[in-house]
Amino acid sequence: MKGKKMPTRKQTAPVSEIKEDAFAKTMTATAHLRLRQLILDNKWAPGYQATEQEVASQLGMSRTPVREALMRLQQDGLVSVIPRHGMRVLPISISDMKEIYEILTSLESTAAELAASRQLSEDQLRGLEKATADMDHALSQDNLERWAQADARFHEQLLELGGNQMLKSVVLNFIDRAHRVRMVTLKMRPKPVNSTREHAELVQAIREGDREKARNIHKAHRERAGKELLDLLERLGLNHL
Repeated sequence: MKGKKMPTRKQTAPVSEIKEDAFAKTMTATAHLRLRQLILDNKWAPGYQATEQEVASQLGMSRTPVREALMRLQQDGLVSVIPRHGMRVLPISISDMKEIYEILTSLESTAAELAASRQLSEDQLRGLEKATADMDHALSQDNLERWAQADARFHEQLLELGGNQMLKSVVLNFIDRAHRVRMVTLKMRPKPVNSTREHAELVQAIREGDREKARNIHKAHRERAGKELLDLLERLGLNHL
């Protein structure tokens, strides 16, 4: 009929384009993960520089996902991307660590308070209990690397139990930025028996649903650990790591 418009079909991207887009995202995510791990494990030390092509060759990838991964790492605060010159791994200074621990002390204490307010079940708390037990066992064997792994697991699970995914994302970014310094100095610091004890006290406060107690325990824990680390860096003259 005259004047009547025929319905138009919605335009959709070809299946091949959708698959290519998903593949590109996967490659970028893989590159980001592998590069991030090289930095956090100190295999790429602070100040390390490489061109985009050199990075791509190391990973056995094309330059496009590597370029996008490097931009993400720059947003994470781990590298500086230099136009036409690739990237440089950023060092962390004592003042950086001071600010990072101020953020961790504030935000992670909030996560502890939120977790205590959620009336968590014993099943939900089991991960924290297991991480604490693993820390204790690692210390009994003087295995500080294993202790650090269990400690990292405890903090990540605490953030998850807080129930605020945005807070978790922000805090984990700053934990990553502090990770290199913590690992370099791990064997220089006193045996971390206090951390294991404080974690056990925090789990009990969360179990009791005592928000103020949970917040205060974790605040004191982060303040003590931060002061211990910063004092060590200053004493050794490690201004940049």
